[in-house]
Amino acid sequence: MAIATAPRVKTPLRTSVGLKVLMAVTGILLVLFLVAHMLGNLKIFVGAESFDHYAHWLRDIGTPLLPHTWYLWIQRGGLVIAVIAHIWSATVLAMRARAARPVRYAHRGKVQGSYAARTMRWGGVIILLFVIYHILDLTTGHLNPVADKQHPYANVVADFAPGRWYVTLFYTLAILAIGFHLRHGIYSALRTLGQQTKRGERRNRAIALGVAVVLCVGYLAVPFAVLTGLVS
Repeated sequence: MAIATAPRVKTPLRTSVGLKVLMAVTGILLVLFLVAHMLGNLKIFVGAESFDHYAHWLRDIGTPLLPHTWYLWIQRGGLVIAVIAHIWSATVLAMRARAARPVRYAHRGKVQGSYAARTMRWGGVIILLFVIYHILDLTTGHLNPVADKQHPYANVVADFAPGRWYVTLFYTLAILAIGFHLRHGIYSALRTLGQQTKRGERRNRAIALGVAVVLCVGYLAVPFAVLTGLVS
């Protein structure tokens, strides 16, 4: 006689709803970091002394309770966990969506949705590569012409100098990819966490577009200011 086994109960985190909430929450945390990082970058327009002071202050946050630079490492660890959770939840949801449609038709209709929605995967890859390059360039200094940790302002100016226009071009393409990713991601997060009425849909789209545009303009202001000589 076969013994009946109780059905496996999924934890909230493993349900599709739980994964969507996890992806939304981690995405919002990453957006908040981008906003804070952008505001710090814009200090470059105040002058070298202010920008360098801000960069060194980041390394001293929490002292003397925390050793020097520990706050930055704690922050980086939290960001890594958020990124991994974000990618994991997105990947599981994508695999489940594909498994739910196992039959492939010979002729598929045009996929509905925005450009950003259709390129979220590749946008994520571009962003990941950009983050790796950005760390090697302005954090560790391995790819920076100056690589002087005591003078971050000089590092930024040297990085986006007119003779290194290709760096500005790559930076611009990466920021635009982030913008498309943010526009769709913020809209999806707000849709997951809020009402899905027509009025709410319009509000969410406006918020997502506004945040994406502000962040793109804020991040691109620095390299183009250096490239045009406004910051030198």
